[in-house]
Amino acid sequence: MTGVDVNDRPAGQRADKFAERRHELAEAALQTLAQLGYARTSLREIAQNSAFSHGVLHYYFADKVDLLTYCIHQYKAQCVLRYDRIVSKATTADELAERFADGLVATLREEGNLHRLWYDLRSQAMFDEPFRADVLEIDESLERMIWRIVTRYAELADVPMTATSSVAYAVFDGAFQLALLRHLAGQPNALDDLRAHALLVLTHVTCTPTVAEPVS
Repeated sequence: MTGVDVNDRPAGQRADKFAERRHELAEAALQTLAQLGYARTSLREIAQNSAFSHGVLHYYFADKVDLLTYCIHQYKAQCVLRYDRIVSKATTADELAERFADGLVATLREEGNLHRLWYDLRSQAMFDEPFRADVLEIDESLERMIWRIVTRYAELADVPMTATSSVAYAVFDGAFQLALLRHLAGQPNALDDLRAHALLVLTHVTCTPTVAEPVS
């Protein structure tokens, strides 16, 4: 006998099933949320665009705020893992810089609507208090991700840092958000400029010799 109450096992299994179901529902809802944005989407509309009923969504998520914050947490966690893999595999500063810049361009091109949803949520947090704790938590995870990238770059390049974690994140985030807006507006140079700006910012948050700034 292990001393563990057998009644705990079904409860644990139910909790796992509940978490799995929330994950499944969030995946189904994410594209609708990303397409329409927070203000124009309701749980009922999300249900109409998925294989799940409004009642099922309401059972697993208290409201639209609960669903949206869960979706963004889930998506941004996947983004963090993607860039952490780049950091772990890079063996030179140039390789890290190139793969990081390429990764930014690819995710903006292929998942622009999902990033737009994140910025929608972050803006909404300025007005709606229920969003703020989640937004700050996601922002902190993204800041730590960027810091791992730039500090590893500095280590591989054997140069010191010239910025704090918050400053490095703010600069990269600003460049990405601007590129996203320009890309959504159909500006043809948005992706190329983002790549160039990412490489340039890496040199500015470290003591790496600078490269020519992009014309745009």
